[in-house]
Amino acid sequence: MIHLAACVGGIYNNMNNKVEMLEKNLQINYNVVKCCHDFGVIKMIACLSTCIFPDETAYPINETMLHNGPPHTSNDAYAYSKRMLQIHCKAYREMYGDNFVCIIPTNIYGPADNYNLEDGHVIPSLIHKCYLAKQTGADFVVRGTGSPLRQFIYSEDLAKIILWIMEFYNDESVIISASETSIANVAKIIADKFEYGDRMVFDETYSDGQYKKTADNSLLLSLIGENYDFTDIGEGIGKSVDWFITNYANAWKN
Repeated sequence: MIHLAACVGGIYNNMNNKVEMLEKNLQINYNVVKCCHDFGVIKMIACLSTCIFPDETAYPINETMLHNGPPHTSNDAYAYSKRMLQIHCKAYREMYGDNFVCIIPTNIYGPADNYNLEDGHVIPSLIHKCYLAKQTGADFVVRGTGSPLRQFIYSEDLAKIILWIMEFYNDESVIISASETSIANVAKIIADKFEYGDRMVFDETYSDGQYKKTADNSLLLSLIGENYDFTDIGEGIGKSVDWFITNYANAWKN
């Protein structure tokens, strides 16, 4: 079982819908984990997120630091529901020997994402926003200062690593991350792909959220190889933009 089901969204969705984020994810995770145990699933991989780590912590964060302090207030409801997923899996491992592994990916992006302007994650939301700005001749407005740092991983890279973990890794948890960059650089890559870089502006009246969540992927690299070939973020965003333009009519935008 690869458990990826979740109620998710970008920073403003997390800030504005905390009860929904908490309750839906608690319900989803409880049912999936318990059913995997009750029906004797041989192995389950459950997906957490690096955004659930403590807000005030030493960097880089690693697998042992998940519960070392409260998460950032912008996504605390979601974060605690995911922390409970890790505790639930750990309890079954310790009490019954269930092979439940928690993966902790950084920000995932790629084709066929949720491109909702308000509730989507940062890359698909910005792709959609830039697309509309160019269509209407408006400024490409990026919320916040652009200074926060994030680690992004291309969806196809993550899929390959999950399949490797399913076959070869049986420990408690592992962080899955690639290189770190700023939101401003991500927005620039998107704007340049649309050939609309001269119309990009930042609206600093909006919150930046947590400044950084730098994760240590040394455990992962020790398993899959120090020179693992992650998709370059420029290439990955380029593929994501191309997919969105081609599939605009049917893309998930609501």
